Amino acid sequence: MRRTSPRSEPDPDVRTGRHVAHDLHAHLAFVTTFRQDVFDDDMLMRCEVIMREVCVGFEVELREFNGETDHVNLPVHYPPEVALSKLLNSLKGVSSRYLRAEYTGRLNRIGMGPVFWSRSYFAGSCVGAPLTVIRQYIEVQKQPA
Repeated sequence: MRRTSPRSEPDPDVRTGRHVAHDLHAHLAFVTTFRQDVFDDDMLMRCEVIMREVCVGFEVELREFNGETDHVNLPVHYPPEVALSKLLNSLKGVSSRYLRAEYTGRLNRIGMGPVFWSRSYFAGSCVGAPLTVIRQYIEVQKQPA
């Protein structure tokens, strides 16, 4: 029986380009202005559709989408060419325009001001292995003689 290396099985998360192999993940989160309770289930579902469309335009995979009444969370898998700040600006800008146009009555009743999203956001890097495992891997690498 021939033994195979774990490297011989392609990792579906590793994307390749002409000169790069990458596996970049980030957790993005942003809140409504003044953390106002804006979202209901219908509005969250519409927000997800909008954000998935924006991600497709950036060649970003939106792995999951969830939120509560005042914020959304988006784990994404993205290529190295994508600047997260540009992706975030587009996600917030496009979703704000569409949601304001489609839910004007609801937003007016809530007393939402002219700005939908807070200026701040969270972007955290995610990786498959904990940092301690990565450090151990790096430490045991053979150094050139």
